[in-house]
Amino acid sequence: MTTFRTQLWTKIGLAALLVGLGDRVVYGGWSGAISVLLSISAVGVVAAAHPAAARQGLGRWALGTAAAFVLLPVERPSLLGWLFLLTALAIAALSTRARSGDDGLTWARRLAAAAISAVAAPVQDFRLASKARRRAAGGKTVTLHNVAGLIGLPLAGSAVFALLFAIANPVIARILNELRLPSPDVVRMVLWSALALGVWMLLRPRGLPKALRWRRPRLAVTSRRAVAAGSVVLSLVVFNALFALQNALDLAYLWGGVELPDGMTFAEYAHRGAYPLILTALLAGAFVLLFLAPGSEVARLKPARVLVTVWVGQNMFLVFSTALRTLDYVEAYSLTRLRIAALAWMALVAFGLGLIGWRLLRARSSSWLINANAAAAAFVLAICATVDLGAVAAAWNVRHARELGTGGSALDLCYLHRLGPAALVPLSELQRQTLPPTLQTRVADVRGGIMHDLIEQQQDWRRRTWRGMRRLERAHALAGPPAGLTGGRCDGTPSFPSSTPVPGSGS
Repeated sequence: MTTFRTQLWTKIGLAALLVGLGDRVVYGGWSGAISVLLSISAVGVVAAAHPAAARQGLGRWALGTAAAFVLLPVERPSLLGWLFLLTALAIAALSTRARSGDDGLTWARRLAAAAISAVAAPVQDFRLASKARRRAAGGKTVTLHNVAGLIGLPLAGSAVFALLFAIANPVIARILNELRLPSPDVVRMVLWSALALGVWMLLRPRGLPKALRWRRPRLAVTSRRAVAAGSVVLSLVVFNALFALQNALDLAYLWGGVELPDGMTFAEYAHRGAYPLILTALLAGAFVLLFLAPGSEVARLKPARVLVTVWVGQNMFLVFSTALRTLDYVEAYSLTRLRIAALAWMALVAFGLGLIGWRLLRARSSSWLINANAAAAAFVLAICATVDLGAVAAAWNVRHARELGTGGSALDLCYLHRLGPAALVPLSELQRQTLPPTLQTRVADVRGGIMHDLIEQQQDWRRRTWRGMRRLERAHALAGPPAGLTGGRCDGTPSFPSSTPVPGSGS
């Protein structure tokens, strides 16, 4: 029992260390040396708290993945990077309780259960420690319950009497009114609590109680028995016909260049269908998973297998057409981070549809399908965590700006300004081009503001990043130091009223 209490207090100390570092990260900026120190400390604490995890394959893999994301804040701090680090550490902490061969869905439930149970886990652990202390002392020990029973009545009674005296005696009322107790920082207390619960989940992971544990539903089996094979085959025939109509229209308007009906612009046709068609593809995939599992009565029918193969192919073509719609919209209205994410999502949907068809044809298991999709999603998210999508969007928009004679979309300097440091190098490249005087001034204004902000950030060691340093060096090499404050906004309007002197102008 003494060992349990010692371990508990040791983990409390480690949790306090991580919570303190987490507070410094949040209130000191999400980058810099503090972020790296927090990441290294978190990996070290989890490895020390769960030594058995480092002795088995999954635990070593999870700790290695977490270690790979430790230095990411130096290059590019991102929320996705922190989520990857936390997920890898949680998998390492729970790896000793997992069975070999658990699929991604099982792990998702396990991680969710650990997160939910973390809310009550500290209370349960302290209760266990209290019981252990009482047993070690022969039941004669001071507990929190005993202390509360001892001081509760005096405190409550004193508060009541002090209130009555304050009402009756103005001198006491003035003394109480002059007391200035420090007001708590509620936001910071919530942050500490959230960090403490997250750290405690990594140090003392738990599962859900049996009464709350989720059991795999048997909906798919019931549905396949309830729906006749003929109905599923007929549905596939009708679905294929509908998808063929939609794909024929896309083939004509998107791929073949047929002129659209009067009153409809190409941008409207491209943009309206992007997200609904992706939802359509997802519903189609769900239909195949629900009614055509490998080994089912419908899946053994050759006509059904042929129809499903054709339908999956049509769905993949639908996704490709949706991606083309988005690319056409980008060509007309520029590239954004959200549109890059949408294209990545479409690629994942197409890949998932291909996996569904392969699973049916090769009789693969559900676990194989789940793990393959989870691996693909993790790969794409890892790229998004390390690559600055804002820099990709800014570089594309500058290269294809209509003002440079490329025939692309008009340059949106206000969007580049919102991208911040991600747009610094593309703006520096743009500033070297021969531009109209008004546009040249606007580009210099936006670049100068972003560069000033980045220099200020880099001067703070807590917010300094390696990528920021490289961007400043590249921007200096391309277009020199930032220009002085000219008082212009990204849209060309002045930042200062005409009667207000511009700082640095000598007025």
